[in-house]
Amino acid sequence: MSGLSRRQFLAAGGGAALAAAMAGCGSPVVTSFTGGQPRTADVIYWHLFGGGDGKNMTKMVKKYEQTSGRSVEATLLSWGNPYYTKLSLSASSGRPPDVAISHLSRLPLLAQAGLLDPVADQFSAQGITPDKFTPAAWEKATVDGTPYAVPLDTHPFVLFYNTALAEKAGLLDATGENLKPMNNSDDFVAALQALKDANGSKYAAVASITADPSTCWRFFMMIYSGLAGPIVSQGGTEVTIDRSAMEHTFAFMQSLTQEKGLMPSNATSTTTTTLFSQGGVGFLFDGEWQIPTYRDVKSLDFNVVPFPALLGPKPVAYADSHSLVIPRSSRRSAERTDDAVRFIKGLLDESSIWADGGHVPAWLPVQQSQEFVNLKPQSNYTQAAFNAVYDPPGWYTGAGSDFQTAMGSVIASVLTGGTDPASGVDAMTASLQTFSTARPPV
Repeated sequence: MSGLSRRQFLAAGGGAALAAAMAGCGSPVVTSFTGGQPRTADVIYWHLFGGGDGKNMTKMVKKYEQTSGRSVEATLLSWGNPYYTKLSLSASSGRPPDVAISHLSRLPLLAQAGLLDPVADQFSAQGITPDKFTPAAWEKATVDGTPYAVPLDTHPFVLFYNTALAEKAGLLDATGENLKPMNNSDDFVAALQALKDANGSKYAAVASITADPSTCWRFFMMIYSGLAGPIVSQGGTEVTIDRSAMEHTFAFMQSLTQEKGLMPSNATSTTTTTLFSQGGVGFLFDGEWQIPTYRDVKSLDFNVVPFPALLGPKPVAYADSHSLVIPRSSRRSAERTDDAVRFIKGLLDESSIWADGGHVPAWLPVQQSQEFVNLKPQSNYTQAAFNAVYDPPGWYTGAGSDFQTAMGSVIASVLTGGTDPASGVDAMTASLQTFSTARPPV
Protein backbone atom coordinates (compact mmCIF):
# COMPACT_ATOMS: atom_id res chain seq x y z
CA MET A 1 0.00 0.00 0.00
CA SER A 2 1.39 3.40 -0.93
CA GLY A 3 2.28 6.16 1.55
CA LEU A 4 -0.41 8.44 2.89
CA SER A 5 -0.56 11.76 1.05
CA ARG A 6 -1.44 15.01 2.79
CA ARG A 7 -4.55 15.38 0.62
CA GLN A 8 -5.72 11.85 1.43
CA PHE A 9 -5.27 12.34 5.13
CA LEU A 10 -6.95 15.74 5.23
CA ALA A 11 -9.88 14.24 3.34
CA ALA A 12 -10.08 11.56 6.03
CA GLY A 13 -10.47 14.16 8.76
CA GLY A 14 -6.89 15.11 9.52
CA GLY A 15 -7.60 18.80 8.98
CA ALA A 16 -9.44 19.18 12.28
CA ALA A 17 -6.61 17.50 14.15
CA LEU A 18 -4.08 19.75 12.41
CA ALA A 19 -6.01 22.88 13.32
CA ALA A 20 -6.22 21.81 16.95
CA ALA A 21 -2.54 20.96 17.13
CA MET A 22 -1.54 24.28 15.53
CA ALA A 23 -2.95 26.10 18.55
CA GLY A 24 0.29 25.34 20.37
CA CYS A 25 2.65 27.03 17.90
CA GLY A 26 6.30 26.42 18.54
CA SER A 27 5.84 23.01 20.15
CA PRO A 28 7.64 19.97 18.73
CA VAL A 29 4.24 18.68 17.61
CA VAL A 30 3.51 21.73 15.49
CA THR A 31 7.06 21.96 14.20
CA SER A 32 6.71 18.42 12.88
CA PHE A 33 3.43 19.26 11.16
CA THR A 34 4.66 22.44 9.54
CA GLY A 35 7.97 21.33 8.09
CA GLY A 36 10.81 22.00 10.52
CA GLN A 37 12.51 18.91 11.93
CA PRO A 38 12.60 19.43 15.73
CA ARG A 39 16.16 19.91 16.99
CA THR A 40 15.32 20.54 20.65
CA ALA A 41 16.76 17.20 21.81
CA ASP A 42 18.66 14.16 20.57
CA VAL A 43 15.40 12.20 20.54
CA ILE A 44 11.89 13.56 20.01
CA TYR A 45 9.43 11.13 21.56
CA TRP A 46 5.63 11.10 21.44
CA HIS A 47 3.46 9.06 23.75
CA LEU A 48 -0.08 8.93 25.14
CA PHE A 49 0.52 8.08 28.79
CA GLY A 50 -1.10 10.05 31.57
CA GLY A 51 -1.67 9.15 35.22
CA GLY A 52 0.46 6.42 36.77
CA ASP A 53 1.71 5.18 33.40
CA GLY A 54 2.82 8.71 32.59
CA LYS A 55 4.79 8.96 35.84
CA ASN A 56 6.47 5.62 35.20
CA MET A 57 7.36 6.60 31.64
CA THR A 58 8.85 9.86 32.89
CA LYS A 59 11.06 7.88 35.28
CA MET A 60 12.20 5.61 32.44
CA VAL A 61 13.03 8.53 30.16
CA LYS A 62 14.99 10.31 32.88
CA LYS A 63 16.97 7.18 33.70
CA TYR A 64 17.87 6.82 30.04
CA GLU A 65 19.02 10.43 29.87
CA GLN A 66 21.14 9.98 33.00
CA THR A 67 22.82 6.78 31.85
CA SER A 68 23.27 7.69 28.17
CA GLY A 69 24.09 11.37 28.33
CA ARG A 70 21.57 11.94 25.53
CA SER A 71 18.59 14.29 25.72
CA VAL A 72 14.96 13.32 25.11
CA GLU A 73 11.99 15.60 24.58
CA ALA A 74 8.87 13.62 25.47
CA THR A 75 5.48 14.98 24.40
CA LEU A 76 2.20 13.68 25.82
CA LEU A 77 -0.70 13.71 23.33
CA SER A 78 -4.38 12.85 23.74
CA TRP A 79 -5.16 9.13 23.95
CA GLY A 80 -7.05 7.26 21.21
CA ASN A 81 -8.01 8.44 17.75
CA PRO A 82 -6.58 11.99 18.17
CA TYR A 83 -3.14 10.56 18.92
CA TYR A 84 -3.08 8.29 15.88
CA THR A 85 -4.40 11.06 13.64
CA LYS A 86 -1.57 13.37 14.68
CA LEU A 87 1.04 10.64 14.40
CA SER A 88 -0.13 9.69 10.91
CA LEU A 89 -0.25 13.30 9.73
CA SER A 90 3.24 14.05 11.02
CA ALA A 91 4.66 10.96 9.34
CA SER A 92 2.90 11.68 6.06
CA SER A 93 4.42 15.17 6.08
CA GLY A 94 7.89 13.71 6.52
CA ARG A 95 8.42 15.52 9.85
CA PRO A 96 7.51 12.97 12.53
CA PRO A 97 9.01 12.39 15.97
CA ASP A 98 12.01 10.10 16.17
CA VAL A 99 10.20 7.55 18.35
CA ALA A 100 6.53 7.11 19.13
CA ILE A 101 4.26 4.78 21.03
CA SER A 102 1.78 2.64 19.11
CA HIS A 103 -0.66 0.03 20.34
CA LEU A 104 0.08 -3.13 18.41
CA SER A 105 -3.62 -3.33 17.56
CA ARG A 106 -3.14 -0.05 15.64
CA LEU A 107 0.08 -1.06 13.92
CA PRO A 108 -1.14 -2.64 10.64
CA LEU A 109 -2.58 0.57 9.18
CA LEU A 110 0.51 2.61 10.05
CA ALA A 111 2.83 -0.01 8.60
CA GLN A 112 0.87 -0.72 5.43
CA ALA A 113 0.56 3.01 4.76
CA GLY A 114 4.34 3.24 4.64
CA LEU A 115 4.53 5.49 7.70
CA LEU A 116 6.99 3.43 9.75
CA ASP A 117 10.57 2.26 9.42
CA PRO A 118 10.93 -1.52 9.75
CA VAL A 119 12.79 -3.05 12.67
CA ALA A 120 16.03 -3.83 10.83
CA ASP A 121 19.76 -4.34 11.31
CA GLN A 122 20.36 -1.29 13.50
CA PHE A 123 18.11 -2.92 16.12
CA SER A 124 19.96 -6.23 15.95
CA ALA A 125 23.18 -4.33 16.59
CA GLN A 126 21.67 -3.25 19.93
CA GLY A 127 20.65 -6.81 20.78
CA ILE A 128 16.98 -6.27 19.92
CA THR A 129 16.11 -9.60 18.31
CA PRO A 130 12.85 -11.61 18.06
CA ASP A 131 13.96 -14.32 20.49
CA LYS A 132 14.06 -11.79 23.33
CA PHE A 133 10.34 -10.95 23.24
CA THR A 134 7.09 -12.60 24.22
CA PRO A 135 6.23 -14.52 21.01
CA ALA A 136 2.62 -13.34 20.73
CA ALA A 137 3.68 -9.69 21.00
CA TRP A 138 6.48 -10.05 18.43
CA GLU A 139 4.11 -11.80 16.04
CA LYS A 140 1.63 -8.93 16.36
CA ALA A 141 4.48 -6.45 15.77
CA THR A 142 5.09 -8.13 12.41
CA VAL A 143 3.03 -6.99 9.42
CA ASP A 144 3.18 -8.89 6.13
CA GLY A 145 6.34 -10.65 7.27
CA THR A 146 8.22 -7.54 8.41
CA PRO A 147 8.50 -6.31 12.03
CA TYR A 148 7.61 -2.64 12.37
CA ALA A 149 7.46 -2.20 16.14
CA VAL A 150 9.36 -3.14 19.28
CA PRO A 151 6.88 -4.42 21.88
CA LEU A 152 7.18 -2.78 25.29
CA ASP A 153 4.55 -4.80 27.12
CA THR A 154 1.45 -6.95 27.02
CA HIS A 155 -1.58 -5.71 28.93
CA PRO A 156 -4.15 -8.50 29.16
CA PHE A 157 -7.74 -8.73 30.39
CA VAL A 158 -7.41 -10.68 33.63
CA LEU A 159 -9.22 -12.06 36.68
CA PHE A 160 -8.92 -10.12 39.96
CA TYR A 161 -10.05 -11.91 43.11
CA ASN A 162 -10.54 -10.92 46.73
CA THR A 163 -8.36 -13.40 48.61
CA ALA A 164 -10.37 -13.30 51.85
CA LEU A 165 -13.64 -13.98 50.04
CA ALA A 166 -12.03 -16.68 47.89
CA GLU A 167 -10.73 -18.40 51.02
CA LYS A 168 -14.14 -18.18 52.66
CA ALA A 169 -15.68 -19.81 49.57
CA GLY A 170 -13.11 -22.61 49.59
CA LEU A 171 -11.58 -21.53 46.28
CA LEU A 172 -7.91 -21.24 47.31
CA ASP A 173 -5.43 -24.02 46.69
CA ALA A 174 -3.33 -25.70 49.39
CA THR A 175 -0.72 -22.92 49.31
CA GLY A 176 -3.35 -20.25 49.83
CA GLU A 177 -1.62 -18.18 47.19
CA ASN A 178 -3.72 -19.04 44.16
CA LEU A 179 -7.13 -20.27 43.10
CA LYS A 180 -7.85 -23.96 42.75
CA PRO A 181 -7.69 -25.03 39.10
CA MET A 182 -10.72 -24.25 36.94
CA ASN A 183 -10.78 -26.19 33.68
CA ASN A 184 -13.98 -25.11 31.95
CA SER A 185 -17.06 -22.93 32.17
CA ASP A 186 -18.78 -25.31 34.61
CA ASP A 187 -15.89 -24.96 37.07
CA PHE A 188 -15.90 -21.20 36.58
CA VAL A 189 -19.64 -20.86 37.21
CA ALA A 190 -19.38 -23.15 40.25
CA ALA A 191 -16.65 -20.88 41.67
CA LEU A 192 -18.83 -17.83 41.11
CA GLN A 193 -21.77 -19.50 42.83
CA ALA A 194 -19.57 -20.50 45.76
CA LEU A 195 -18.41 -16.90 46.13
CA LYS A 196 -21.96 -15.59 46.06
CA ASP A 197 -23.20 -18.14 48.60
CA ALA A 198 -20.27 -17.81 51.00
CA ASN A 199 -20.37 -14.03 50.99
CA GLY A 200 -24.16 -13.82 51.20
CA SER A 201 -23.99 -11.09 48.59
CA LYS A 202 -26.20 -10.28 45.63
CA TYR A 203 -23.41 -10.86 43.12
CA ALA A 204 -20.19 -12.84 42.81
CA ALA A 205 -18.40 -10.80 40.13
CA VAL A 206 -18.47 -7.46 38.34
CA ALA A 207 -17.18 -5.78 35.18
CA SER A 208 -17.67 -2.22 33.89
CA ILE A 209 -20.10 -3.25 31.18
CA THR A 210 -22.21 -0.09 31.02
CA ALA A 211 -19.75 2.79 30.94
CA ASP A 212 -17.03 1.16 28.89
CA PRO A 213 -17.92 -0.71 25.68
CA SER A 214 -14.26 -1.69 25.33
CA THR A 215 -14.53 -3.74 28.53
CA CYS A 216 -17.47 -5.60 27.03
CA TRP A 217 -15.41 -6.22 23.90
CA ARG A 218 -12.46 -7.57 25.88
CA PHE A 219 -14.72 -9.85 27.93
CA PHE A 220 -16.38 -11.17 24.78
CA MET A 221 -13.16 -11.67 22.82
CA MET A 222 -11.54 -13.58 25.67
CA ILE A 223 -14.39 -16.11 25.59
CA TYR A 224 -15.17 -16.23 21.85
CA SER A 225 -11.49 -16.65 20.89
CA GLY A 226 -11.41 -19.92 22.79
CA LEU A 227 -13.90 -21.29 20.27
CA ALA A 228 -13.21 -19.58 16.96
CA GLY A 229 -10.79 -17.48 14.96
CA PRO A 230 -10.90 -13.78 14.02
CA ILE A 231 -14.31 -12.26 13.30
CA VAL A 232 -12.87 -10.41 10.28
CA SER A 233 -10.02 -11.29 7.92
CA GLN A 234 -8.34 -10.04 4.75
CA GLY A 235 -7.33 -6.81 6.43
CA GLY A 236 -10.82 -6.32 7.84
CA THR A 237 -12.60 -6.56 4.48
CA GLU A 238 -14.17 -9.99 5.00
CA VAL A 239 -16.54 -10.91 7.84
CA THR A 240 -15.60 -14.36 9.16
CA ILE A 241 -17.93 -14.82 12.12
CA ASP A 242 -18.50 -18.34 13.40
CA ARG A 243 -22.20 -17.94 14.12
CA SER A 244 -22.50 -21.00 16.34
CA ALA A 245 -19.48 -20.01 18.43
CA MET A 246 -20.69 -16.43 18.77
CA GLU A 247 -24.19 -17.44 19.80
CA HIS A 248 -22.72 -19.88 22.32
CA THR A 249 -20.50 -17.10 23.70
CA PHE A 250 -23.40 -14.67 24.01
CA ALA A 251 -25.57 -17.29 25.70
CA PHE A 252 -22.88 -18.01 28.27
CA MET A 253 -22.23 -14.33 28.98
CA GLN A 254 -25.93 -13.57 29.28
CA SER A 255 -26.43 -16.48 31.67
CA LEU A 256 -24.01 -14.83 34.10
CA THR A 257 -26.04 -11.64 34.28
CA GLN A 258 -29.56 -12.96 33.73
CA GLU A 259 -30.51 -16.58 34.51
CA LYS A 260 -27.82 -17.17 37.16
CA GLY A 261 -27.61 -13.60 38.43
CA LEU A 262 -23.91 -13.94 39.25
CA MET A 263 -22.93 -10.45 38.11
CA PRO A 264 -24.85 -7.21 37.54
CA SER A 265 -26.20 -6.55 34.06
CA ASN A 266 -25.51 -2.83 34.47
CA ALA A 267 -22.35 -1.54 36.11
CA THR A 268 -20.60 1.79 35.68
CA SER A 269 -16.94 2.18 36.55
CA THR A 270 -17.95 3.66 39.91
CA THR A 271 -20.24 0.72 40.66
CA THR A 272 -17.49 -1.69 39.69
CA THR A 273 -14.82 -0.04 41.83
CA THR A 274 -17.15 0.21 44.83
CA LEU A 275 -18.30 -3.41 44.69
CA PHE A 276 -14.81 -4.87 44.41
CA SER A 277 -12.98 -2.52 46.77
CA GLN A 278 -15.63 -2.90 49.52
CA GLY A 279 -15.97 -6.68 49.27
CA GLY A 280 -19.36 -6.66 47.58
CA VAL A 281 -18.06 -9.15 45.01
CA GLY A 282 -15.18 -11.61 45.00
CA PHE A 283 -14.20 -11.48 41.31
CA LEU A 284 -13.47 -8.51 39.05
CA PHE A 285 -13.07 -8.87 35.28
CA ASP A 286 -10.84 -6.08 34.02
CA GLY A 287 -7.51 -5.06 32.56
CA GLU A 288 -4.36 -5.39 34.66
CA TRP A 289 -3.92 -1.61 34.43
CA GLN A 290 -6.51 -1.37 37.21
CA ILE A 291 -4.02 -2.74 39.76
CA PRO A 292 -3.00 0.78 40.89
CA THR A 293 -6.70 1.53 41.53
CA TYR A 294 -6.97 -1.18 44.17
CA ARG A 295 -3.53 -1.76 45.68
CA ASP A 296 -3.82 1.13 48.12
CA VAL A 297 -7.34 0.29 49.28
CA LYS A 298 -7.20 -0.48 52.98
CA SER A 299 -8.52 -3.86 54.08
CA LEU A 300 -8.55 -5.18 50.48
CA ASP A 301 -6.22 -8.10 49.85
CA PHE A 302 -6.42 -9.24 46.24
CA ASN A 303 -4.59 -11.26 43.64
CA VAL A 304 -4.67 -11.26 39.85
CA VAL A 305 -4.46 -14.33 37.60
CA PRO A 306 -5.21 -15.27 33.99
CA PHE A 307 -8.71 -16.45 33.14
CA PRO A 308 -9.06 -20.21 32.89
CA ALA A 309 -10.25 -21.97 29.75
CA LEU A 310 -13.99 -21.30 29.51
CA LEU A 311 -15.80 -22.45 26.37
CA GLY A 312 -12.74 -23.69 24.51
CA PRO A 313 -10.04 -26.24 25.33
CA LYS A 314 -7.25 -23.77 26.17
CA PRO A 315 -7.01 -20.53 28.15
CA VAL A 316 -7.14 -17.35 26.07
CA ALA A 317 -6.29 -13.83 27.16
CA TYR A 318 -7.56 -10.84 25.23
CA ALA A 319 -4.74 -8.31 25.20
CA ASP A 320 -3.06 -5.40 23.52
CA SER A 321 0.53 -4.16 23.70
CA HIS A 322 2.21 -0.80 23.79
CA SER A 323 5.10 -0.72 21.38
CA LEU A 324 7.84 1.63 20.23
CA VAL A 325 8.03 2.64 16.57
CA ILE A 326 10.23 4.88 14.43
CA PRO A 327 7.99 6.89 12.08
CA ARG A 328 9.47 7.10 8.60
CA SER A 329 11.30 10.28 7.62
CA SER A 330 13.69 10.72 4.72
CA ARG A 331 15.09 13.79 6.50
CA ARG A 332 16.18 11.96 9.64
CA SER A 333 19.96 11.59 9.82
CA ALA A 334 21.65 8.28 10.51
CA GLU A 335 22.85 9.70 13.81
CA ARG A 336 19.31 10.52 14.93
CA THR A 337 18.15 7.06 13.87
CA ASP A 338 20.93 5.51 15.96
CA ASP A 339 19.87 7.67 18.91
CA ALA A 340 16.29 6.54 18.43
CA VAL A 341 17.25 2.86 18.48
CA ARG A 342 19.43 3.32 21.56
CA PHE A 343 16.56 5.12 23.29
CA ILE A 344 14.20 2.23 22.51
CA LYS A 345 16.75 -0.20 23.95
CA GLY A 346 17.03 1.99 27.02
CA LEU A 347 13.28 1.90 27.64
CA LEU A 348 13.26 -1.89 27.25
CA ASP A 349 16.02 -2.20 29.82
CA GLU A 350 14.03 -0.07 32.29
CA SER A 351 10.71 -1.82 31.72
CA SER A 352 10.65 -3.22 35.25
CA ILE A 353 9.58 0.34 36.13
CA TRP A 354 6.84 0.05 33.52
CA ALA A 355 5.59 -3.16 35.14
CA ASP A 356 4.63 -1.18 38.24
CA GLY A 357 1.49 -0.09 36.36
CA GLY A 358 0.44 -3.73 35.92
CA HIS A 359 1.87 -4.39 32.46
CA VAL A 360 3.82 -7.55 31.62
CA PRO A 361 7.20 -6.61 30.09
CA ALA A 362 7.55 -7.96 26.57
CA TRP A 363 11.34 -7.80 26.85
CA LEU A 364 12.26 -11.26 28.16
CA PRO A 365 15.49 -10.20 29.89
CA VAL A 366 13.31 -8.11 32.21
CA GLN A 367 10.30 -10.44 32.26
CA GLN A 368 12.51 -13.36 33.37
CA SER A 369 14.52 -11.31 35.86
CA GLN A 370 14.26 -12.03 39.57
CA GLU A 371 13.11 -8.44 40.07
CA PHE A 372 10.01 -9.03 37.97
CA VAL A 373 9.40 -12.55 39.27
CA ASN A 374 9.25 -11.04 42.77
CA LEU A 375 6.81 -8.35 41.67
CA LYS A 376 3.30 -9.33 42.77
CA PRO A 377 0.68 -9.70 41.52
CA GLN A 378 2.13 -8.82 38.10
CA SER A 379 4.24 -11.94 37.68
CA ASN A 380 1.25 -14.15 38.57
CA TYR A 381 -0.37 -13.56 35.18
CA THR A 382 2.68 -13.61 32.91
CA GLN A 383 1.22 -16.62 31.11
CA ALA A 384 -1.62 -14.43 29.85
CA ALA A 385 0.93 -12.61 27.67
CA PHE A 386 1.77 -15.92 25.99
CA ASN A 387 -1.93 -16.75 25.49
CA ALA A 388 -2.71 -13.31 24.09
CA VAL A 389 -5.27 -12.73 21.33
CA TYR A 390 -5.36 -9.23 19.82
CA ASP A 391 -7.91 -7.33 17.76
CA PRO A 392 -8.11 -8.78 14.25
CA PRO A 393 -6.06 -6.74 11.74
CA GLY A 394 -8.13 -4.06 10.02
CA TRP A 395 -7.85 -0.35 9.39
CA TYR A 396 -10.79 0.30 11.73
CA THR A 397 -9.87 -2.02 14.64
CA GLY A 398 -7.65 -1.41 17.65
CA ALA A 399 -7.41 0.45 20.92
CA GLY A 400 -9.78 3.38 21.33
CA SER A 401 -11.43 2.73 17.96
CA ASP A 402 -15.04 3.26 16.94
CA PHE A 403 -15.00 -0.45 16.11
CA GLN A 404 -14.53 -1.43 19.76
CA THR A 405 -17.29 0.96 20.78
CA ALA A 406 -19.71 -0.48 18.22
CA MET A 407 -18.92 -4.10 19.09
CA GLY A 408 -19.05 -3.36 22.81
CA SER A 409 -22.46 -1.76 22.50
CA VAL A 410 -23.92 -4.91 20.96
CA ILE A 411 -22.34 -7.03 23.70
CA ALA A 412 -23.64 -4.72 26.43
CA SER A 413 -27.16 -5.12 25.08
CA VAL A 414 -26.79 -8.89 25.31
CA LEU A 415 -25.49 -8.66 28.87
CA THR A 416 -28.34 -6.42 29.98
CA GLY A 417 -30.87 -8.82 28.50
CA GLY A 418 -32.07 -6.33 25.92
CA THR A 419 -30.91 -8.55 23.05
CA ASP A 420 -31.09 -12.34 22.88
CA PRO A 421 -27.96 -14.26 21.76
CA ALA A 422 -29.19 -14.98 18.22
CA SER A 423 -30.18 -11.36 17.67
CA GLY A 424 -26.83 -10.30 19.09
CA VAL A 425 -25.09 -12.29 16.38
CA ASP A 426 -27.28 -10.60 13.76
CA ALA A 427 -26.51 -7.15 15.16
CA MET A 428 -22.77 -7.76 15.31
CA THR A 429 -22.76 -9.20 11.79
CA ALA A 430 -24.58 -6.14 10.45
CA SER A 431 -22.18 -3.79 12.22
CA LEU A 432 -19.18 -5.70 10.90
CA GLN A 433 -20.56 -5.57 7.37
CA THR A 434 -20.65 -1.79 7.66
CA PHE A 435 -17.06 -1.59 8.87
CA SER A 436 -15.74 -4.14 6.38
CA THR A 437 -17.17 -2.32 3.37
CA ALA A 438 -16.23 1.20 4.47
CA ARG A 439 -13.47 2.94 2.55
CA PRO A 440 -10.21 3.10 4.50
CA PRO A 441 -8.45 6.46 4.87
CA VAL A 442 -5.32 5.16 3.12
